[in-house]
Amino acid sequence: MKIKRWLPLYGTLKTYYAKDWRKDVLAGIVVAVMIIPQGMAYALLAGIPPIYGLYAGLIPLIIYGIFGTSGQLAIGPVAISSILLLAGVSQLADPMTSEYISLIILTGLLVGIFQAALGLFRLGFLVNFISQPVITGFTGAAAVIIFISQIRNVTGIPVPRFSYLYETVYYSFHHLLEMNRMALLFCVTSILALWILKKINRALPGALIVVVIGIIVAWWLSKSGQLAGMRVVGEIPDGLPSFILPELSIENALLLIPTVITVGVMGVVECIGIAKTIQRRHEESRIRPDMELIALGLSKIGGSFFQSLPTSGSFSRSAINDEAGAKSGLSSITTGLVVGLTLLFFTKLFYYLPNAVLAAIIIFAIRNLFDYKEMQRLWKSHKTDFVMMAVTFVVTLIFGIEKGVLVGVALSLAVFIYRSSRPHLAVLGRLPNSQAYRNVERFEDAHCPEDVLIMRLDYQLYFANVIFFQDAIQNISKTKKNLRLIILDAAGIHAIDSTGIRVLRELFFYFKKRNIHFVISGSIGPVRDKMASSGTIEEMGAQSFFLEIHDAMIYFGVLPEQAKTTWSADAVQTNYEEED
Repeated sequence: MKIKRWLPLYGTLKTYYAKDWRKDVLAGIVVAVMIIPQGMAYALLAGIPPIYGLYAGLIPLIIYGIFGTSGQLAIGPVAISSILLLAGVSQLADPMTSEYISLIILTGLLVGIFQAALGLFRLGFLVNFISQPVITGFTGAAAVIIFISQIRNVTGIPVPRFSYLYETVYYSFHHLLEMNRMALLFCVTSILALWILKKINRALPGALIVVVIGIIVAWWLSKSGQLAGMRVVGEIPDGLPSFILPELSIENALLLIPTVITVGVMGVVECIGIAKTIQRRHEESRIRPDMELIALGLSKIGGSFFQSLPTSGSFSRSAINDEAGAKSGLSSITTGLVVGLTLLFFTKLFYYLPNAVLAAIIIFAIRNLFDYKEMQRLWKSHKTDFVMMAVTFVVTLIFGIEKGVLVGVALSLAVFIYRSSRPHLAVLGRLPNSQAYRNVERFEDAHCPEDVLIMRLDYQLYFANVIFFQDAIQNISKTKKNLRLIILDAAGIHAIDSTGIRVLRELFFYFKKRNIHFVISGSIGPVRDKMASSGTIEEMGAQSFFLEIHDAMIYFGVLPEQAKTTWSADAVQTNYEEED
């Protein structure tokens, strides 16, 4: 067993140069500057004290740095995972309570086991059943939910935690007189500062700068008695997290299953998507999805033993990590070590950090989650996808995040099944003075003789679409007068199952009874192998298979200007060998 297969960092370091060390260390420090304030903010978003967000920037990052296959992916606390955790776990316990915190830690352990299992059994492909429109709708709704969840920190209004979004909005609107203007001023000013710093230079640690200024101003106001009741983070424990076994019970594990699956799947979508996006800019790097899932799972499992908020991939921090020159998992390890130093020596400095500033960091970070440009594109080019996106968006807003994800997944599967059951089937005609055959609805010059029908299926032929396929060919054939030849262009049929083979045989004998030749052209090797092993080629006769449509047209004398050629056995050449 090769060590570098299971320890990607080891393989990377074998070809490491001194300049790569410097780039990784610098990138790790830059990301640490971002993750410290964001970690505290996202911990509050998840309904737990800020210290657990800092813990999430330590052990998980070191573990991922060792096992991860992406040198640029930056994991840690993220907004989507935090709001998913809040939505799911808050149904079982009140946020900020010890029971709630224990359940959050347990969720991290279970999500880690779930993701690692996906990687070990190579099941990561299952997340592909969540379509991009569903993700767009979900993340857009999540952005709105996250924004509204921060009303208590932005305005200082003590908003109770409600089950539905509209209840939070209704309560806040009717308690506007209780608003803390100082908190609102801090939040709005911080958002403006973050925006300006982003415009000046996106590499600037805007979140850290805003946090430092916010702490200084809040400290000065407290000394002069002008803090006006604005909430601050308060005492944060110093020191590294202790090793503590998560409180595992079968009852709690079963109750957390919906949250675990939701957080786990969305985490995989985020991380693999980010890693592959960044990989396109690095020809020397290669993402191994299954190993990535194992690394993500191990990072959460390890983090759960050190009281970590469950982590995921951050697009903004990953982009900064990439721009800073990160080459390997060493950058992630460096980030973890810097966060460790902060926990040891600097946590007391965050006492006067206003919650309103953390809310500003969250609100500014989620601005890209609401992808209105993608929504506009879907409306213009893919109405079905737009409906999927819109339904997911509305359901998530009205009924909550977990139900929104569930409906989105169901919609993805339903649309997938519908589309695969009604694949594209085209009637072809010959272009003038050529051997090219094209869709008659797209090419005006494409012509097909009245006694010939040429059709092309652009999908696999399997149990879910055979009825549609069979009915379509039979119905279209009835519109042709004196029909004597049907050619199925099978070049687009990339796979076929036993039901599909059975239907091809049925069509052959159905048309044979009506003195109509039913032949197949252009079938690929694996499909021919299946037809050979099932005895279909023998039943239909080898002369029913052609390399090209044009060959069949000549063979059956449809093109009188062409000399009739001899049929070639190459048309049915197959690697299938009949078993003894």
